[in-house]
Amino acid sequence: MFDIITFGSATWDIFLKIDKANTLKNDKFPSGIGVAFDLGAKIDIADMYFSFGGGGMNTAFTFKKQGYNVAYCGSVGNDIPGKEIIAEMEKNGIGTDFIQKNEKPTNNSVIFNTSEEDRTVLAYRGASEMLDKEEILWGDMSPSWFYLAPLSGKLSSLTEDIVDFAKKNKIKVAINLGNSQIILGKEKLEPMLKKADVLLLNLDEAALLTGVDIKDEMGIMRELNRIHPGINTVTKGPEGVLVSEEDVLFEASSCKVKVVDKTGAGDAFGSAFICGLIKSNMDIEWAIRLGIANSVSCIKARGASNGLLEEGVDIKKLGEKIKVERTKII
Repeated sequence: MFDIITFGSATWDIFLKIDKANTLKNDKFPSGIGVAFDLGAKIDIADMYFSFGGGGMNTAFTFKKQGYNVAYCGSVGNDIPGKEIIAEMEKNGIGTDFIQKNEKPTNNSVIFNTSEEDRTVLAYRGASEMLDKEEILWGDMSPSWFYLAPLSGKLSSLTEDIVDFAKKNKIKVAINLGNSQIILGKEKLEPMLKKADVLLLNLDEAALLTGVDIKDEMGIMRELNRIHPGINTVTKGPEGVLVSEEDVLFEASSCKVKVVDKTGAGDAFGSAFICGLIKSNMDIEWAIRLGIANSVSCIKARGASNGLLEEGVDIKKLGEKIKVERTKII
């Protein structure tokens, strides 16, 4: 019996530290800035290390560290990275019964930093997209919660099946939508989202889903409430988070810390936020504090799971720095 089952990708991550990289300002880049290397050149790497990642795996680690019996449902390749991912989960007590293996290579990401704050990710979305819904052991699933990390590419088509199964079996659902799901359009997503309990997005995703200007945060939250009449969270990176429940809006700032690695920060917040809801009997303020504390702890260490908070760690001191304001959505 599992308390929570997570869905999403599991990846083998390679982190590179590059000291010398040219940046180019150009409006063609969404961020306004690009990174360039000399064509055909050999680029020296200042530092590198390997880690595990992917939304399904990252969130499973938070739930496990917070004391829950958790399993991961996803697909990996029948290769060395896939075997290492399964071994790492088993070593940490995460259930692997729902993992499928296939001949496509395991998801890989190359993440390179050109400064402490900026990173670029080269992602290979391989085996995770091959999760076969006919092969999922649905009959063995009876957790209290499903947590859906972003399901990208072909995997996005399984979102509705997972949510429908949860609804029929009285399993609560938290969904962190990714771009592959959002581009389906809110009209198609609305019926499914109304079956979910918690919707998790970042500000860019929320603006894309709602069609509201990214600068109109109140407008975004109003539209999210219409689309999804449950708990809606919108993270804003170092600027904090917005959370709505009905007509109540909670707003909190993050904590200023020295950033070592931003990888997994969103997963750390979302999964700890759900932990906070469960532990506090749906106290949103407490859930926000635990989510931010876990995210802040995550970015203080390299890799997506090395800095995650353990169950029983006293976050009161850190929590006192997290100011949560409550207003009405107007």
